[in-house]
Amino acid sequence: MPARAAAIRRVLPQATLVVDHFHLVQLANQTLTEVRRRVTVTHRGRKGNREWELRNRLTRSAARMRGEHVDALLDELSNLPRVIGAPITVAWNAKEDLLDLLATARTRPDREQVRDLLYRFYRRCADADLPELQRLATTVETWWPEILAFLHTGITNVGSEGTNRVIKTIARDAYGFRNPGNQRLRTRCATTRRARGHLDAR
Repeated sequence: MPARAAAIRRVLPQATLVVDHFHLVQLANQTLTEVRRRVTVTHRGRKGNREWELRNRLTRSAARMRGEHVDALLDELSNLPRVIGAPITVAWNAKEDLLDLLATARTRPDREQVRDLLYRFYRRCADADLPELQRLATTVETWWPEILAFLHTGITNVGSEGTNRVIKTIARDAYGFRNPGNQRLRTRCATTRRARGHLDAR
């Protein structure tokens, strides 16, 4: 990504670079997963424990969960041994802080709102003293101008990312294609609805 950004700045010096929130959410979830795995291996050394069973719920956005489900998740984390539950809870909260910041996109947030949410995220990462969160905060700081551009413009390539993922899934399900025409038909069937019934491989 840095090499690509440098190339874009060189070729299109007037262009505004925007970091897509899709990748930031993915990075935040990856950071949370790394914390969970590290403390689990360090203090338990095996899976099959409650924090492993909660792995999918941890990476869900709290904004898309019912309040009682969020409370139940936090209760589950508080019932874990402190050396395991406390770091995971902090990492989960930092992830949610970043998601709260990204959620202001397309809402025309003022500078004070963005500043307060960003400070809350940085403060939590700093107080946690977890290397994974420090790395996440450093990444956000490095790309902050591009992240701020996303908050102001709301520009995203999530549609093309989703289409690309579907195409890759189709290729994996087929164990590869020998005929390029069949690959085009299969991917068009999976990614378009209006064209179904009158597709042409050409």
